[in-house]
Amino acid sequence: ERANLMNMMKLSIKTLIQSALSLGRTLDSDFPPLQQFFVVLEHCLKHGLKVKKTFIGQNKSFFGPLEIVEKLCPEASDIATSVKNLPELKTAVGRGRAWLYLALMQKKLADYLKVLLDNKHLLSEFYEPDALMMEEEGAVIVGLLVGLNVIDANLCLKGEDLDSQVGVIDFSLYLKETQDSDGKQESMLQISLVLLIIKKKILSVLFAKQSCTVADLQNKIDCLEKTNSKLQEEVTKEDTKVELDTYKQSRQGLDEMYSDVWKQLKEEKKIRLELEKELELQIGMKTEMEIAMKLLEKDTHEKQDTLVALRQQLDEVKAINLQMFHKSQNAECSLQQKTEAISSFEGKTNEMMSAMKQMEE
Repeated sequence: ERANLMNMMKLSIKTLIQSALSLGRTLDSDFPPLQQFFVVLEHCLKHGLKVKKTFIGQNKSFFGPLEIVEKLCPEASDIATSVKNLPELKTAVGRGRAWLYLALMQKKLADYLKVLLDNKHLLSEFYEPDALMMEEEGAVIVGLLVGLNVIDANLCLKGEDLDSQVGVIDFSLYLKETQDSDGKQESMLQISLVLLIIKKKILSVLFAKQSCTVADLQNKIDCLEKTNSKLQEEVTKEDTKVELDTYKQSRQGLDEMYSDVWKQLKEEKKIRLELEKELELQIGMKTEMEIAMKLLEKDTHEKQDTLVALRQQLDEVKAINLQMFHKSQNAECSLQQKTEAISSFEGKTNEMMSAMKQMEE
C-alpha cells in the first residue's frame, strides 16, 4: 500500500508540473490535476493514522500532526492563525486541507513536512510504526514535493466546502496522461501499419506491372523502415526530454533543500561548539565552587573548634567572676563590720575622753 501511494504521488506530481508548465499561468483550486494532487497527498497523510476514541465516536484526522509544525517551525505560525480564523471550517479534515492549500501557496510544503519527518519521535504519537510517514517512502515523497516550488498557485479558501469534500482518487486522469504520453508511440505504430499496407499495395502494383526489380522493392522497404525508426526515435527523444525537464526541476529543488540543510547543519555545529565551550566553563566553575566549598567547610570546622574553646574559656571566666563576686561580697560584709566596730570604738573613746576630762576636773 505504501508503494502504491508513493507511485500515485509520483504520477500526480509529474502530471501537475507538466500541466502547470504547459498552462503557463497561476493555478486555481478548480484545476483538476491540482485537486487530484491534494487528494493523493491526503491519502498519504492518512496512511497509518492512529484512531483516537472520543465520546462522540472515533476520530482519525491528519490535521493533528500538521499542528506540530507550528511548534517546530515558527514560520508556519501564519498558516495556523489563518486556518483558525476561517469560521466556515468545522472539522479537523477541513482545517487540514486548508493548511495544505496555504503551505503550497507559500511554497513551503516540502520544508514543513521535512521538519515533521526529522522529528519522528513526535509523529509516533499519531502514526503506527509501519505508516508511510514513518518509513522511507515518506522521505521520498518529501523529496518529490520540492519540485512543486516551480509552480504558482492562488487558492481561494473562502467559500470552499473543505469539510464535506470526498477525497477519491480519479485514476482516469493518470490513465489519460499515460495514454497521451504513449499516444505518439501508438501513432507511430499506426503510421508503420499504414506504411506496411502501402508497401503491400506498391508490391502488388509492381508485380502486376512487372516494371520494377526485387532490388528496387527492397530498397524502398529499407527506406520506409528507416523513416519508421527515425520517427520512433523522435518520439522517444521527446518523452525523455519531458522526463529530463521534470527531473531537472525536482533536482533543482533537492539541491536547494540540500543547501538549506547544509547551512542548518553548519549553524547547528556552530551552536554545538558554543554549547561545548559554555559546558567547559560551567564544569570549570563547578570545580572551583567545589574547591571553595571544601575550603569553606574546613574554615567553618576550624571556627567551630575555636568557638568551642572560646565558650570553655568564657565558662571558666564566668566561674572566676562568680568567685571574685562572692569574695567581694564577703569583703564588703567584713568591712561593714569593721566600720561598725570602729564607730563603736570611736564612741567609747569619746566617752573615755569625756570621763578622763571629768576625772581631771
